[in-house]
Amino acid sequence: MVQKKTSNKNILRIIDANLNRTKEGLRVIEDFLRFVAENEKLSSQIKILRHEVDRIGRNIYPKLVLSRDSQSDIFREKKESSKEDIKSVVVSNIKRAEESLRVLEEFSKIISANAGAKFKKIRFRVYDIEKELIKTLC
Repeated sequence: MVQKKTSNKNILRIIDANLNRTKEGLRVIEDFLRFVAENEKLSSQIKILRHEVDRIGRNIYPKLVLSRDSQSDIFREKKESSKEDIKSVVVSNIKRAEESLRVLEEFSKIISANAGAKFKKIRFRVYDIEKELIKTLC
């Protein structure tokens, strides 16, 4: 198997995609909690976490955008799966946020061990909110 040398640009692309994925997933959850569940407490907690994620990436934001290559992304044309109900939308997006936070935790360590620790802390806070979120859905 031939291994392609991983450049800093590749790492930045991974971080960029997962920052976006995390914030998007959290935003879906935030809006569900705000407009459907009308749960101000959990919605506010998610909003705070979304802003924390944004703040961590802000220092390297220009590098992230300049490393982006969305035109040649191999999954650009991949069809999205359909959702059967609001519960499936909520669950898939909380999982999306958790998984992308794990990716951020691992790959950001290459650039900053401190950022990796911050993403880990946020990930575990999302796990706690997920428990409350599931109570809201059931």
